[in-house]
Amino acid sequence: MNGRKGFTLIELLVVIAIIALLMGILMPTLSRVKKQARATACRVNLRQWGYIWSMYCQDNDGYFCTESQYVTWPRGNWVVALRHLYETKSGILLCPTATRPHPLRNAGQNVNYGGPFFTYRMGTGSEGVELHEVQEEASYGANCWIYNPRPGQIGGKIQGRPTDWNWKKFDVKGGNDIPVFGDSMWRGGGPFYDGGSAQSDRIMPPQVDGQWLNARHEMMHFCINRHHETVNHVFMDWSVREVGLKELWTLKWHRNYPMDGPWTMAGGATPGDWPEWMRNFKDY
Repeated sequence: MNGRKGFTLIELLVVIAIIALLMGILMPTLSRVKKQARATACRVNLRQWGYIWSMYCQDNDGYFCTESQYVTWPRGNWVVALRHLYETKSGILLCPTATRPHPLRNAGQNVNYGGPFFTYRMGTGSEGVELHEVQEEASYGANCWIYNPRPGQIGGKIQGRPTDWNWKKFDVKGGNDIPVFGDSMWRGGGPFYDGGSAQSDRIMPPQVDGQWLNARHEMMHFCINRHHETVNHVFMDWSVREVGLKELWTLKWHRNYPMDGPWTMAGGATPGDWPEWMRNFKDY
């Protein structure tokens, strides 16, 4: 006899317990690393979008695209105006953290909006009389205040929004604070204070993450907890960075937008003013 023996049952159970303990310690770390990798990949996508928007503006004397007269959603027109620049790499329409359709749509409901981790369905239409029937799935949206109004719209309004507030061209002062394109649960939005009220539907924060009421609630389109209390955006100087969810209210969405409005620290907002799910997020 050689005197060798195998593991006892107790030794085996101890080894299994140690492995389980290590897995319990490592899994949250691995999950965070995976989420961070997706957020980084999202910013890589948005850098490509920065190039696309830059090329479009350079090809059009510095102007952004116009709000289309050929579709029923004119303030989401970036998709048809820029399609020729991205259609060979349409995968960049998707944030790596949000690649699946909304579960309600999978259940057969007519739901076109997305969510923090879900895509929305784009409309149809093109810049000519022939409709484009493609309805892309996407998880990025545009700041609808960037558009260049058509001559007949100058000095007027589009869907109740003054066109004089639009940026029109990319070469403006303070571009690093002006969002162009980023994480969204809808094709775009134009947040603004309606009469200076913090309770304006166009500026109100969502009561729960991913809340959808209708297309008028435009800050809700961007205020989604996609990357651990942040989202990613391209800015008008073509830089890309993460933005804290409460920081969204401090960005310069349009020419008259108050960066110190009532949902900012400078405007008097306190943690207790925010919906419960956002109260512990970083204040700005």
